[in-house]
Amino acid sequence: MLKQRRMAAEHVAGVLFEAEAAIDVALAKTAALAGIMPTLRQQAGASALIGQDAVERASQAIAALADARRAIVETHKELSIVQSQIGLGAITMTDPGSGHKPPPMFASDAQPQAGRRALRAVRAA
Repeated sequence: MLKQRRMAAEHVAGVLFEAEAAIDVALAKTAALAGIMPTLRQQAGASALIGQDAVERASQAIAALADARRAIVETHKELSIVQSQIGLGAITMTDPGSGHKPPPMFASDAQPQAGRRALRAVRAA
């Protein structure tokens, strides 16, 4: 039973990491698009009115992708809780692309999940 839960968790983790990476790539490429349009317009000597709607739509797409990224990060956090609930809390799920789980980037990501104790820094003597 534990083996099946672990295999299922590893499958979910792999798909999750792929979804996170896809959103990051889409966000980066859309930001590059939004960034290059004003530069190319200027180089072409076109009026600032030219392409304004396209810049606005690209900016809306960036905001939507940022919302999607926030949602997938929250999904990741929720799945970490599920991992503990099914008895796999001590297992580290790794990104198949890199072979390791990236360290948390923000203090809020490193917060303990339900049922886990937090480690605290001890002041040097």
